[in-house]
Amino acid sequence: MNKNLSNLPENLLRTSNYLDHPVFNNYHSETEMLRYLKKLEDSDIALNKSMIALGSCTMKLNAVSEMIPVTWKEFSQPHPFSPVEQMDGYRELFTDLKNWLRSITGFSGVSLQPNAGAQGEFAGLMVIRKFHEKNKETNRKVCLIPSSAHGTNPASAQMVGMKVVVVKCDQHGNVDYDDLKKKAEEHSDNLAALMVTYPSTHGVFEEKITDICNLIHNLGGQVYMDGANLNALVGIAKPGNFGPDVCHINLHKTFCIPHGGGGPGMGPIACKKHLEVFLPKHSVIKDCGPATGMGAVSAAPWGSSSILSISWMYIKMMGSEGLKKASQVAILNANYIAYKLKDSFPILYKGKTGNVAHECIIDIRKIKSDTGITEEDIAKRLIDFGYHAPTMSWPVAGTMMIEPTESESLREIDRFCSTLQKIKQEIDKIQTGKYDKIDNPLKNAPHTHVELTSNKWDHKYEREEAAYPSEFLKTNKYWPPVGRVDNVYGDKNLFCACPSMDEYEDTVS
Repeated sequence: MNKNLSNLPENLLRTSNYLDHPVFNNYHSETEMLRYLKKLEDSDIALNKSMIALGSCTMKLNAVSEMIPVTWKEFSQPHPFSPVEQMDGYRELFTDLKNWLRSITGFSGVSLQPNAGAQGEFAGLMVIRKFHEKNKETNRKVCLIPSSAHGTNPASAQMVGMKVVVVKCDQHGNVDYDDLKKKAEEHSDNLAALMVTYPSTHGVFEEKITDICNLIHNLGGQVYMDGANLNALVGIAKPGNFGPDVCHINLHKTFCIPHGGGGPGMGPIACKKHLEVFLPKHSVIKDCGPATGMGAVSAAPWGSSSILSISWMYIKMMGSEGLKKASQVAILNANYIAYKLKDSFPILYKGKTGNVAHECIIDIRKIKSDTGITEEDIAKRLIDFGYHAPTMSWPVAGTMMIEPTESESLREIDRFCSTLQKIKQEIDKIQTGKYDKIDNPLKNAPHTHVELTSNKWDHKYEREEAAYPSEFLKTNKYWPPVGRVDNVYGDKNLFCACPSMDEYEDTVS
């Protein structure tokens, strides 16, 4: 360490080594760095490899044409607090997006400030809280949340100082209207809001959504709609027309901004006329929201504005007919999967017509009780087939929630369904005794190339069954970089991910 820094106090100078992990010291050219990044990419299952059927996450196509403007310096370089008169292009972008989102949702007010879906929930509930405060009803702090609600809803309600009361769901996955009525009336004097996800996280449309909203309004509450599942609504139905007062819009789901791994996200909120005056504002950029607004919910006045160009491009290129077609195909694909898999796995929730919305939940619980195979075993086995697992054990433990989106072709959906059917056949072999209950392809999945090419193979099934359970894998095989890890142990025990001392010595020598 160079201590010839007379302008810094000596007690502030670093005395320990830093950045001494090999990853910071092995790559000294662009070529080496490129190959390292490619190695990391090849270790991952991404949308450029196969379908990611994560239910409730809407992992859909992010077209190259939508992404290109993000690289333009006109979008990436301006500071969030740049004088607005120098940002006419951005102003046009904001105006277009607000107008389009108004048209899509049927609401009159829109704020682009919330930086994520959960932050949109927080902002929407704050708008409701401010509404009650203006009406001198600060006692209204009870928030009703159905068990089918999106997962972050209870946390958002508690963050704005509301008390959460959970409402039951019926056998079809809808809100239990009788239980809702009972609890709404019980808390009528203090009822602030109902948070409802539409269509629900159970993958069905709430058939009584209008009656539900009317009930809450008649008791003095407001209705917050979680817009996480707008991919099943755009162009078909407008939330502003069937009852909710405010909703958030995940631009990083329905409107194509890539997400995963922590971001980036955008969660604008839209609301009815009587709530507009409470939308977020900002102390630096005065005209990004109403003067009577709640204050800022993000550090920047328009959130992560540089990525808004992605959604602008998507909506502009799709047009109204294209957006409607996307919603229709998303619903069609989900129902196709539910139909194809129903003989292999029970579909947990369906509407009274026997259909699902944009996603479906397959039930693994009986399989688990009969064979010991869990949803995690199926998820790990899917890796051998080159697929990312659907959402596991949420919103119902012991299930998998599948959302194909409109981006996937019939061919890819058929391949995914045939994969799950093949896995069910392997489960049947365990049940009949053809596979050992402990040493079988599911319990040992995923299988790495190191294990499969080893001279030693002690398993009670063939290597080919492990590596190539389907014919298509012989020409398009994904090789898992690591075998199974103990997730629960890793969650409960801290451990060092640093290289061993032997590896340090090899690097130094």
